[in-house]
Amino acid sequence: MIKLNNFIRVCIAIVLILTILYLGSQVTFIFRPILSLITIATVPLMLSAFFYYLLRPLVNIMERKKMNRTLSILLIYLVFGLFFVGFILGVWPSLRDQFINLLNNAPDLFVALGKQLQNLEQSGILSQFFPSDTSPSSQITDYLNKGFSVMTNYLSGLFSVISNITVILFIFPIVLFYMLKDSGNFGRKLVSFTPKRFHKEAAKVVADIDRSLSSFIVGRVLINLALGVLMYFGFIIIGLPYALLLTVIAVIMNFVPFVGAILSAIPIVIIGLIESPSIGIWSLVIILVAQQIQDNLIAPYIFGKQLDIHPITTIILVLVGGDLAGIIGVLLIIPVYMIIKIVVVKIYDLFFRKKWEKA
Repeated sequence: MIKLNNFIRVCIAIVLILTILYLGSQVTFIFRPILSLITIATVPLMLSAFFYYLLRPLVNIMERKKMNRTLSILLIYLVFGLFFVGFILGVWPSLRDQFINLLNNAPDLFVALGKQLQNLEQSGILSQFFPSDTSPSSQITDYLNKGFSVMTNYLSGLFSVISNITVILFIFPIVLFYMLKDSGNFGRKLVSFTPKRFHKEAAKVVADIDRSLSSFIVGRVLINLALGVLMYFGFIIIGLPYALLLTVIAVIMNFVPFVGAILSAIPIVIIGLIESPSIGIWSLVIILVAQQIQDNLIAPYIFGKQLDIHPITTIILVLVGGDLAGIIGVLLIIPVYMIIKIVVVKIYDLFFRKKWEKA
């Protein structure tokens, strides 16, 4: 009888939740302004959290050196401002020239690509990898069109996210300043919302989440920078055109697990293939070698066992995140999964482990 009553309670709770969701879907005009506000604030908050975990160790070091925390943050802002000016004056002109040159030469590059594919087809190299009843060049063209379509959608989503640049530039530095200044207060506020008897466990959960996010973000940046250095020097050695531009694109897109690495490889291999088949092959070899060094040497050293996520789980999460919220979902899904996993494991340890192990 007790089990039946519990079952009825669960069913009633599910019905009530579904009813609330249905009623909410009928009055979307009430929630639309809230969703718009969340959409506008998402990118500045993401950037603030990203740079918070990058800069917090430096701020803490400066504070331990008896420097005022606010002054430390302002000094870091000044240094970053100088680096930004140096980037605009030193690196940006080269990037801009390569980008403009690539756009201007795009029609000629596609013509050259078509000729290279025809030459490879006539030489019989491509026929070894495709069925005899199909045209290898047309199949490769179809694959490239699909790849460019996916990459265009990815880039258009990325540009739509950062389109409201004025709001981002205004909100992001302010939010980041207060996050760095009040470091730790947010976690203590979260703990205070839990019942007193769970404060100790809640503090551990907050600390674990903070440690995991810090390791993930800082580690991801270090790994991508290392990947960029390896790829750039490799591209310079083989004489790949637009080496700096393609490396920057690869580093940025590599923040998206799996999908970003594949998409960034497409333009690199195409540009190499247009230059010559050997450069196209060598550019692919450099990408694969750099990825292997990243995955098997650099990533285990930086992450250790802290990022315990199976590759299949990562792929599923990226697909789900992209389907739910586009590029924002793809970027946020791994950190959100890490937070949920830590919370669920702690809840299981506190409330269910002993009961289920005794059963």
